[in-house]
Formats: sequence, C-alpha cells, structure tokens
Amino acid sequence: MKIIILGSGVLGVASAYYLARKGHEVTVVDRQPAAAMETSFGNAGEVSPGYSAPWAGPGVPLKAIKWLTMEHGPLKIRPKLSMHQWSWLAQMLANCTSERYAVNKARMVRIAEYSRDCLKDLRAEIGITYDERTMGTLQLFRKQEQLDGIDGDVKVLKDSGVAFEVLDRDGCIRVEPGLARVRDKFVGGLRLPGDETGDCHIFTQNLAAEAERLGVTFLYDTSIQALAAEGDRITGVSTSRGVLTADRYVVALGSYSPLLLKQIGIKAPIYPVKGYSITVPITNSQLAPVSTVMDETYKIAITRLGDRIRVGGTAELAGFDLALRDGRRKALEHSVSDLFPEGGDVAAASFWCGLRPMTPDGTPIIGGTKYRNLWLNTGHGTLGWTMSCGSGRVLADLISGDRPDIDTHDLAIDRYAA
Repeated sequence: MKIIILGSGVLGVASAYYLARKGHEVTVVDRQPAAAMETSFGNAGEVSPGYSAPWAGPGVPLKAIKWLTMEHGPLKIRPKLSMHQWSWLAQMLANCTSERYAVNKARMVRIAEYSRDCLKDLRAEIGITYDERTMGTLQLFRKQEQLDGIDGDVKVLKDSGVAFEVLDRDGCIRVEPGLARVRDKFVGGLRLPGDETGDCHIFTQNLAAEAERLGVTFLYDTSIQALAAEGDRITGVSTSRGVLTADRYVVALGSYSPLLLKQIGIKAPIYPVKGYSITVPITNSQLAPVSTVMDETYKIAITRLGDRIRVGGTAELAGFDLALRDGRRKALEHSVSDLFPEGGDVAAASFWCGLRPMTPDGTPIIGGTKYRNLWLNTGHGTLGWTMSCGSGRVLADLISGDRPDIDTHDLAIDRYAA
C-alpha cells in the first residue's frame, strides 16, 4: 500500500520504518528541514517503561497547588481564554482517582515495556547507535514521605512484571556514585534496572536514514495544511507541494495533531504541555550521573548522554507558546547543580523547550479512526521516546492487517467516546 505519514518526529519515523519493513510504499511529510527537529530534539533522554505513569493520579490536585507555589516547582499554568485548555484540565482531573490511575498506568506500562523490547531488537538487527546506555533509572527521593508513598507504584510494577529495587542512601550511591558528596540531600530511591537512556534526536535521524534505505521518501520543508475527506475516507492531504494522495494516512504530529483533525470532525483531547531542557557538557565523568536520576521533588530528569548531561522537566500549560523562560532554566540548573555539583559546566549549557502532546489519561492514541484509511500515532506526552518503537510497530501491524504482539483495544481514540 501507499502510505503517507504526517510528521517526522520519533513516532512518525518509527511508524515509517516499521511500515517500510512490511513492504509498504511510505512517504513522510514534515515542515522542518530534517527529522526530529521539534519535540523529539531535546527531550530528557529517558527510555523509561518502568517510570511510565499518567500525570493524573490520586492526590495530584492537592500536589498541584503545592507545585504552583514552589520556587522551582514542576508545574506552571499560564491561563488562557481557551476552552481547549480548560476542557482538557477538567478531563485530566476526572482521571485523578485510584481506579483510573491503575487502568491508565497499566496501559502505559504495557506499550512502554513492549517498546523497550522493540528497541532492543532494533539495536540487534541494524546496530543503530544514539549515545545509548542500558543502566536503569533511579527515582530519587529527597523526603521520607516520598519514599513512604511508593506502595501504589510498586504494586503496579509487580502486577506488570517490571523489575525494581527500593534503595536506601547507600544503595543509591552504589548505582550512582556521583551522589556520594550530597548524601544528606536524599533519603532513598526506587531503581528500575530495565530502563535505558539515549539521545532521541540522534536515534530518530539514524532511523530515518535506515528508513530511506528501505525506500521511504521524506518530504521536508513541506507545510501540511488540511486533510480532505469524502464519506468515510480521506482523499488527500493539502500541502505546500500540492495535494498528496495515498491508500492510507497516518497523523503523527504530536501536539499539532488536534488542529489538523478538528477540520475533519475528529476531537483529539491532546494538549501541548511545554517542557524545557538544558544540555550540560561534562567536566568530570566520575562525578556526573551514570544513567538517569529522576529528582522526584522537582520532577526533573538528569540523564547521561555520552559526554553530556541532559536535564529535562517542568510542565507548563501555556498553549503553543515556545518562549524560553529564564525561570525554568534556573529550576533545571538548581536540580543538577544540587545533586551533581561538580559533574558538568552548567554555565555552558544550551537551553531548549518543546511541546509534549499530553492526553488527559496519559495513554497515547494509537489506532484507527472513523475514517477507514486514517490512522493516529500521537498523544504520547512525556513518553514519546520511551514508547516510539513499540507504537510504530503496533501501528504497522494494525495497518497491515496483522495481529499486534500486545493488546491494543484500549489505545485508539474511540476510548474517549465511551
């Protein structure tokens, strides 16, 4: 089949690769000059199936109030006169129950664990490199109450068969020796040894090159204007290169997916949650992180990427605003400087922001739509990198009429119609 994929972030490129592997004729369209130039460019670098959890959970509304008052808090809301913002927030709050959290987290862990396995297979099959490490994630707790409150997450990890370790101070220092000099600043941690790290931008560009070798065409510098529909089918996509046609169409535009889908009567509950990162050159490899340390208090991930430290986090609800705000940079600098004070040159760091496509239940939208030939692979929030290979492979199976390796019945957009 001839398939057009809209979007060349990590989800679009992974979809293209797996579809091409099945013999389809694939074209990827993107407004940028190369793959992975937007949200996939500077993310936190975590491949963290064990840390896959929805933002909506029991106690989150009260925590949000606290976060909003913290100097370096992980949440900022810039209110807009936007029904989309307030409607999405209301839907998210409706998911802040123990029952919904358990359902949503189980869905997310399912696709994330599968995706990590697909990534391992990909490394073995094509030898792809991307400053990768396979040394786990350490969720670091500065306060005893945080460590005492992990029972719910531990239960889901057990039920999902995800390996984990609960560590005291010495255990944390054993896996992350650079923390030895600040042992008084934390009480313990939750380690997920199956998690990985790597540079999503490098990965996506290398996978795009592999996809091209399989015959995938990339149309860069091409703006996407509208989908044309007739009855229950998409008949084409209007672009700056004219109207492009195919047998199947895939929307993988992240936060921008709802803007395109709205034109054809599909309401995708995805909100652009802005995240920031700094990339710090390492000055002392012995005092830098070994893998990923998640600073639970500030919800900031500190990740080793080759000779760099990627520090990513914060959630800012501000629509499609891409302004770089100095206050957010200070929060990232504070976290990494507090835990790894001599690991890197923070003053020399580069600063970046991107828009995470968040659904109110945290689960991505993967599957078909009311149009027989339109498919979605979007809404992965903070976990696009983690879930990319599994999502692409699942979508390729569904489009090809093959049975996916995992259950996908609750991943499509029709779950919001219930």
